[in-house]
Amino acid sequence: MRFEDFKRKVKIYLVWMLFFLLAVVSCSGDEEQPTEELYVPPTRVIQKTPTVMVSHVQTATPLPIHPTATIVCTNILSFVDDVTIPDGSKVAPGEQLDKRWLLENSGTCNWNESYSLQLIAGSNMGANPVQKLFPARSGTEFQVRIVFTAPQEKGIYRSAWQAFDPNGNPFGDPFYIEIVVTDIKPND
Repeated sequence: MRFEDFKRKVKIYLVWMLFFLLAVVSCSGDEEQPTEELYVPPTRVIQKTPTVMVSHVQTATPLPIHPTATIVCTNILSFVDDVTIPDGSKVAPGEQLDKRWLLENSGTCNWNESYSLQLIAGSNMGANPVQKLFPARSGTEFQVRIVFTAPQEKGIYRSAWQAFDPNGNPFGDPFYIEIVVTDIKPND
């Protein structure tokens, strides 16, 4: 073998050894790797979206990530039926009206005395515009009762109501009473 060939092979050998040593050194470095924030999509059941930080670790086994999430209940009120005074009922001016609705707590929250019903549209017809919402467990039907007084003027009147959670957020189906104030009642 000629000396020139021998020198060329030694150079190739040294280059390969250099690559190998650089690879070993770069894999065994103790440098801190930058962290990145992991995206966690928001959902209705997570009260606060946790921020999860993951370090890049030079291992074949991924590290488990266990964010802690607070699961909250959902408020849903469903209108079921008018129990008294069907919509469009004819009433006399100034008549007292005992209106009742059948409603359902179809959400997952159990309601307590901090929940309310509030007038959202129309006339309050003499009723307090904020009413206590009957405490109701999730999945139960219940009746709501509000006593109204028909206006003195003839016409069509509607009073619309909706449920509100303890933080003042409206939820669920709105429901209403609709009456026709007239001089002539249907039984006259």
